[in-house]
Amino acid sequence: MYRLVYADAGGRFYDHPAISAVGRSGDRFVEITPSDMMPLPRGASLVLIPGGSPVGLDRRGKFVLVKEVEGTPVFAVAALLPQGYTRTLLPAYRRPAGEKPLPRFGYTAVAWHKDGLWVAARQTDNPYRWDPGHYNTPELGRLISEHLARHPGNPVLTRLARCAREYSCFTAQNIFYRRWEGGVPVSPHCNAGCLGCISRQPAGCCPSPQDRIPSTPPLEAVVEVMEEHLGSAPGAIISFGQGCEGEPLLAAGTIAAAVSRVRRVVSRGTVNVNTNAGHTAGMVQIIDSGVDSIRVSLISARPAIYRAYHRPRNYDLRDVRRSIVLAREAGVFVSLNLLVLPGLTDREEEIKSLLAFIQETGVQMVQLRNLNIDPDYLFSRLPPARGELAGIGGLISRLEKVPGLLVGNFTREV
Repeated sequence: MYRLVYADAGGRFYDHPAISAVGRSGDRFVEITPSDMMPLPRGASLVLIPGGSPVGLDRRGKFVLVKEVEGTPVFAVAALLPQGYTRTLLPAYRRPAGEKPLPRFGYTAVAWHKDGLWVAARQTDNPYRWDPGHYNTPELGRLISEHLARHPGNPVLTRLARCAREYSCFTAQNIFYRRWEGGVPVSPHCNAGCLGCISRQPAGCCPSPQDRIPSTPPLEAVVEVMEEHLGSAPGAIISFGQGCEGEPLLAAGTIAAAVSRVRRVVSRGTVNVNTNAGHTAGMVQIIDSGVDSIRVSLISARPAIYRAYHRPRNYDLRDVRRSIVLAREAGVFVSLNLLVLPGLTDREEEIKSLLAFIQETGVQMVQLRNLNIDPDYLFSRLPPARGELAGIGGLISRLEKVPGLLVGNFTREV
């Protein structure tokens, strides 16, 4: 039995002795099965759902809304997963109409089982490099100060120092640790209005976890950061297109010039661009400069769902497809940053469209990304979901059967 986990107003959590936990897939509450669950992984955390009353299953097999326990108001609990794990079910709860959308996190179903906490998730990549234990270490402050002293006045490093300290951004911290994948934000503008954007949202909507860079940094500052990281960091990756910026292809001139300059003196390491791939002319520029890999964000290969979520401006899914094909023809490694949400991504119609898209474009990897969004907010703004549910496990299984396709969570070195 997976027992319901709930919290009191003080944030203390409890397991319910008589009510089973359930999950949610799309607009349905569903019973939890062992194939959905795993023990709470290291680095995961629990959060209380503001205004959310948990839904469980009573001993008669009926779904019940639990607003109180022994006369005390209680709240739904969700887990937030570390990187390397893919959510299989959403938490089951109800919130009153008119509540402000939840903050941008990847809410995951959680339960009490075998004297411990379990979550609705699967491990889908090796989380070693993104283990929280490698970050926010005691020496980080010293490393940031030393780095800034070596490169005084560099606005890219000044920005990354803030992201590393205030937002605990792992790709920003890696620049100062001088290892693995490091982010370099360059673009303040975007050509999409994604419902789940984590750097800019309309006032009164949903709080973003960080702000967006105000301007494109000088070319020399970008080159300075790239040269040092690619030239010396183990497993070096420089990634453009961070959560604190807009669409990097709108700054393709800066990226292309920086890559061309750096590649004259540094041949090692990988240059990656995280993009929506909608600005094809910009894609051509960065391909010609020598970019090694791109990762294309995609919620759906079906145009209606794509438009409703990404809200593209001056491009559509056909442009995304064309950009990917051009990149593959030039030998660039292409991944999809697949935004995964139980009840949407794992529907048969979605899976069939996705597999066709992969085959048509030659995509080499799918990176599964738990979509950080209030599910009620999202589903109210998308066309009605259709088709049978294969489950997230079914989605992963179908992807793993595609010949030559890598399935995981993280950008690889090329």
